[in-house]
Amino acid sequence: MAKRAPGYAAKAPDVEVIEATSPEALWAFIRFPLELHAEDPNYVPPILVERREFLDSNRNPFFEHARVAFFLARREGHIIGRLAAGIDERYNRFHKTNTGFIGLFDCIQEVGVAAGLFERAGTWIKGQGAVEMLGPLSMAFHHECGLLVRGFEHPHSMFTAYNPPYYEALFEANHFRKVKDLRSYAFSAQQGFPLKAYQAAQRARQSKGIHIRRVKLEQLDTERDSIKSIYDSMRKPGFGLLPLTQAEFDYAMHRLKPLIVARPELCLMVEAEGEPVAFALSMPDAQVALRPAGGYLSRFGIPWGLLKILWAAHRLKRIRVFLFGIRPGFRRLGLDALLAQETVEVAQKLGYHTGELGWIAEDDTLLGRTVQFLGAKPIKTFRLFSRPV
Repeated sequence: MAKRAPGYAAKAPDVEVIEATSPEALWAFIRFPLELHAEDPNYVPPILVERREFLDSNRNPFFEHARVAFFLARREGHIIGRLAAGIDERYNRFHKTNTGFIGLFDCIQEVGVAAGLFERAGTWIKGQGAVEMLGPLSMAFHHECGLLVRGFEHPHSMFTAYNPPYYEALFEANHFRKVKDLRSYAFSAQQGFPLKAYQAAQRARQSKGIHIRRVKLEQLDTERDSIKSIYDSMRKPGFGLLPLTQAEFDYAMHRLKPLIVARPELCLMVEAEGEPVAFALSMPDAQVALRPAGGYLSRFGIPWGLLKILWAAHRLKRIRVFLFGIRPGFRRLGLDALLAQETVEVAQKLGYHTGELGWIAEDDTLLGRTVQFLGAKPIKTFRLFSRPV
């Protein structure tokens, strides 16, 4: 057994932490949050088959350059916590660091149970040669990121983390320190667009050679390549930023394609002299529509869950700004205002009332000021923690 570092919380003596290596144990790992949060009105169960695919090393290209272990905490045979630990070789090479990640954390409100999970994950990460663990992440910065610490009164949005408020105390009691806060922002389509931002958008719209259009569904592969090119041009070494592999980007776009097809009007591209230089991908925030399904698309061969999702989708009133980017050299032309204004106006016409975008790091003051200039307000804070191993 690994020696516990001085000052760290102790694992509860009646708790057993095992690695989930069998298909049955991994399925229990995936299902546990549904049981833990069954009485939480703010929790939206993920679709379990999607989670199984996401954690399948043969289907998710993230595993081509990463190693992940899944741990379960048990008491008298009953699962009471879970945690994943991972090493992303591309991330460490890109950032010249030696970090392991933790994520997919769910636990009952007991420090000793969380301690057992963190201790086991830290031992595994140290055994892989890393010197610290950082998280929580759903294993990468382009997945769900951070621990929700403020903004519990707001709806859970797509591709953002959700957890009960007591999770923060579990991390702090186990001597994790804050690394950085990430913020998401909300805007109202009903309140219109700020005057100064509107004027900036109009100047951009009237600039010679500038043209804004929606993404072309009939040329989605070409559009995808343009989006990745712009996205990659922005990815310089910095906190959490890492260029996606082509396979990872294709996988992400594959997951988003049904939402793009559902509302292509919300997926925008800006061209300068015919060349794509900026984009904004917004989609109906389908997270709340998943709740009626309870994690299952079908039961006993009948697609009840899918039918419930489709029915709930008709009442969606929120959008999620998922990706946004401007190629370097075109960032002072008001293209951000142009994309934001067009997004707000289209959302309003389609009957959406509000939207959420983010995350933005707390120390990225330029981007934070920009989105607030465009009318957005911070509503949620997600916190990243670290601890030596």
